[in-house]
Amino acid sequence: MATLGVNIDHVATIREARRTIEPDPVWAAAAAELGGADAITIHLREDRRHIQDRDLEVLKKTVQVKLNLELAMNPLMVDIACRVAPDQVTIVPENREEVTTEGGLDVVR
Repeated sequence: MATLGVNIDHVATIREARRTIEPDPVWAAAAAELGGADAITIHLREDRRHIQDRDLEVLKKTVQVKLNLELAMNPLMVDIACRVAPDQVTIVPENREEVTTEGGLDVVR
């Protein structure tokens, strides 16, 4: 059965670009759920350029569907994932120069 996962990172990108509190990714997640989303995906980057720790904490408490947390494989991010315990964790590469994630993991190396 097909499922719909909605990534709400860019809602946070707009908020951070405006240097304000809106739009709130938590509201976007609620709207996505009302629209039929089966999962909400967020990427907590090391540099916190869009999703913030507060977003993750509130989303963990409010999201009624599955919460997928994307993160880089480093000790701090792993500690956060273990503490928050989202429904799913997806390991993604991070490059500080990229605007958004540009590639996947090289698992063959």
